[in-house]
Formats: sequence, C-alpha cells, structure tokens
Amino acid sequence: MGTHGYAAPEYIMTGHLTAKSDVYSFGVVLLELLAGRQSVDRARRPREQNLVDWARSYLKRPDRLYRVMDPALECQYSCKGAGVAAIVAYKCLSQNPKSRPTMREVVKALEPVLSMDDFFPIGPFVFTISVEEDKVVDMKVEVEEKHRPHHQSHQDRHRQKYPNSSIHAGIVLHSRDGVVGGGYTGALRQHRRTASYNQERGA
Repeated sequence: MGTHGYAAPEYIMTGHLTAKSDVYSFGVVLLELLAGRQSVDRARRPREQNLVDWARSYLKRPDRLYRVMDPALECQYSCKGAGVAAIVAYKCLSQNPKSRPTMREVVKALEPVLSMDDFFPIGPFVFTISVEEDKVVDMKVEVEEKHRPHHQSHQDRHRQKYPNSSIHAGIVLHSRDGVVGGGYTGALRQHRRTASYNQERGA
C-alpha cells in the first residue's frame, strides 16, 4: 500500500484506497511481466525510469508493442495473447479509476490467453503468407521435424571433438619387446599383454 511505482494516482493524492486502486497496482505488475522490467529503475535513461509513464502509450498500439515486450522471451509467446494482456494492462493503468475494469473482468479477459499458441517456435520453421490483391489473407507456421541423431560411440564423439588427436591417427606404439601394433585401441589391447606392461602395473 503506497509502494512507489505501484500506487494509483488517486491514492497518492487523497490517501483513500479503493478496489480500483488495487486494479491499478495489478496493471503495474502485469506490465512488469510483459516488459521484464521493474516498475521503477533508476539505472535506465530518465524517460524510461518509470515503467508506466514510458510504456503506457505503446500498450494500445500493436505495431509498437514490441518495444515493451521482454527481449529475453525471444518471441516465444503468443502475439495475440501479448496484445490482449497489453490492452488489459492499459485499461488497468487508466488515470480515471472509473475507467478501470474490475478484477473479475480482468480475469475473464486474461483466461483465454492461456490457450493461445500463435508463436514462432525455437528451431527450424517455415512461415508462409498468402496474399490476394495486396492483402494478407492467411498466415501459417510449420515446424520442421527434428531428425534424431544416430547413436555415436565414445570414439566417434571424441573424434569429432578432437579431430587432430594422435589417438585417431594410425600411429605405432613401441614396447620394450618391439612393435606392438597400429592404432591406439589395438595397441593398448596388445600392450596390456606384454610383460613390460605387467611389470609397470606391478610397480
């Protein structure tokens, strides 16, 4: 109650707290969720320090809403849902308490957003726009199926990670008894059988 950045204008002026004052405060919280910012941030430029003052004009303009949306979301959200939430926040933040919705109306408006999935998924996708007579008549997003990589052995993974490693070269190892063999795996297998290897292990 009275927290800087969340308190409704009429509460600051009169000290009277009403249900519509709480609606305003909820609008601030909803805006914080959309923007990924705090209601007051002194570390930002002067005109952006107060989130409500800076963002309010963008909330009612779908073509400018991207300026408000949290970039950390990486567009992984419903554009329609973001638009609905922005309009709800805009109405909650009205300077006139009588123009603000009730919390029942807020809930009724936000509930459908949960089922909206018109977002661009992460990964490969095909975005198709159908145009007739210079008007967009349809938009479609098709997600490309990810191909499961084939199973790789430890050696294959090591070879990809360290392509220049001598382990994968056709090197020849020598023991005290002479040539052991070519290639690391075969050489190690034979080297384990040599007397020198057994002596080294015993040591």
